[in-house]
Amino acid sequence: MSNQQRLRLLVVDDDPAITSLLRRGFTYEGYEVVTASSGAEALARARERSPALVVLDIMMPEMDGLEVCRRLREADPSLPVLLLTAKDTPGDQITGLDIGADDYVTKPFSFEVLSARVRALLRRREGQQPTVLTYADLRLDTGARVAERAGRRISLTTTEYELLQLLMSHPRQVLTKDQIMERVWGYDFGGNANIVEVYVRALRRKLEERGEPRLIQTVRGAGYALREE
Repeated sequence: MSNQQRLRLLVVDDDPAITSLLRRGFTYEGYEVVTASSGAEALARARERSPALVVLDIMMPEMDGLEVCRRLREADPSLPVLLLTAKDTPGDQITGLDIGADDYVTKPFSFEVLSARVRALLRRREGQQPTVLTYADLRLDTGARVAERAGRRISLTTTEYELLQLLMSHPRQVLTKDQIMERVWGYDFGGNANIVEVYVRALRRKLEERGEPRLIQTVRGAGYALREE
């Protein structure tokens, strides 16, 4: 896996058995693995050298994984974050995704499933030919991964960016939830189907922050489309 040789993963969990397991597994797969046992240590590790991806437990003492995720996002909105959680209700999953995580895996988990999710997130960061997409007053520079609306820069998470790029690549076209999940999360995504609604809501909030008209339209019974009202 030569393309993964230099990729640095940050694994954060207060259970030493889990960090040891993941260090061994991901090191065997060719990644450089750094571990942390607390939220404060995780933030310090990320400041020392930015990782390519963070695997982050939610349930930790003092500073939980959700707060760590928020702070990581403030420093680097494009950093992929995968949550490990013992909570598997839709509400818990949506809370994690709402605050900026890109994916989640519930405990207990198999290393093979976790590794596949990590690979999928990292593939999404690999480059396509840079281009600039525009629609109405919206602009997306895929080379710099920068979104702007009427000149206002919009900070996006990795998944928000991928969703917006998909919609802007198919303006006025209705995309079904299944099509969006396949293109943004991958065919092997086993998460909650509400994830599409979560990210559409998050994107709308950012695109309409200053009262701008809605561009991401819900087509009832069909899906979503990027078009002016």
